[in-house]
Amino acid sequence: MSDTWLLRIGILVVGALLFAAIWYFGTRPRSPQGRRVPAKAAAAAREERMEPTLGAQLERELGADTAEAAAEEGVQGEMELLDGAVGGTGGATVSQYGRRVSDEFDRIVTLYIAARAGHVLRGPDIVVAAEKAGLAYGHLNVFHRLVSGHPERGPIFSVANIRKPGSFDMDTIQSLETPAIAFFLTLPAPVPALDAWDAMLPTAERMAELLDGVLLDEQRNALGRQRIAHLREELRTYDREQDVPPITRSPGW
Repeated sequence: MSDTWLLRIGILVVGALLFAAIWYFGTRPRSPQGRRVPAKAAAAAREERMEPTLGAQLERELGADTAEAAAEEGVQGEMELLDGAVGGTGGATVSQYGRRVSDEFDRIVTLYIAARAGHVLRGPDIVVAAEKAGLAYGHLNVFHRLVSGHPERGPIFSVANIRKPGSFDMDTIQSLETPAIAFFLTLPAPVPALDAWDAMLPTAERMAELLDGVLLDEQRNALGRQRIAHLREELRTYDREQDVPPITRSPGW
């Protein structure tokens, strides 16, 4: 057999192998790795990775129906929680330290610190974080930020347990576990609304850091800069409508 025929046979063999390889890899199911993900699918994946909102955690804790009802209670329901259900003492003497001067209010501003997915906030950790953040334990068995030197003016804001009865019972604090805690700022406050907010926000941020929790707004969404700016403007407007002059914050806040 001549060299020409051997060359032709070799070329045919190589061509056949190349064709077989193209057919195999062309019909083989492709791995999603490296493929471009559609925008909707990418958004859904990001949503799954986001920290859960308080509503989702409550749904796991209480069941969907109960959680939905709790979410629909709104601000008034939260205020009733703080005033009516919070701080059950079983007949013991109720501390007046941090009691509001008046039960009347125009508005309430709420923030939450929620535990991260798969975790809870524990009683001893909450107590330590509250103390480090400068809060005082008192009326209704919850924590309060008071006006330095003037506790009789009532709380600038208060911090309660999201779980009923909403209090932090020191007799059982070692075993207390909760999915979240709530910050309540009722207006009018003993200081201008904007000053009260400027006291509450850094306290909530500090406690969220200490508890490794997620800071949420009143809609149980992550608290972002845009919402903070909007709230500040609302409270500035509130002070202007109430004709309340700004004051210099005390270092004890």
